[in-house]
Amino acid sequence: MNIFIWRHSKKFSSWSMFDEPHIYQDNYMQAEVVVLANSRDEALDLLRKNDKWNIEELKKIQPIKVPLDQPCIVSELIYFG
Repeated sequence: MNIFIWRHSKKFSSWSMFDEPHIYQDNYMQAEVVVLANSRDEALDLLRKNDKWNIEELKKIQPIKVPLDQPCIVSELIYFG
């Protein structure tokens, strides 16, 4: 089992960034989803159950993968300003 973390910020995006992913249906500044699953594909399948997450866009982002078999820092997120 693993924890998969997808995180995306549009804080510094602009209209010129056409290929930037838009991972959530509603307008957002920052979005994060954390899923417990055996694989990335299983995590994405779980997210498909909530139609707010854009699965094709999430596939463009490499999630943080946290294995549950050893101690570790799960995630760090720092906002400035």
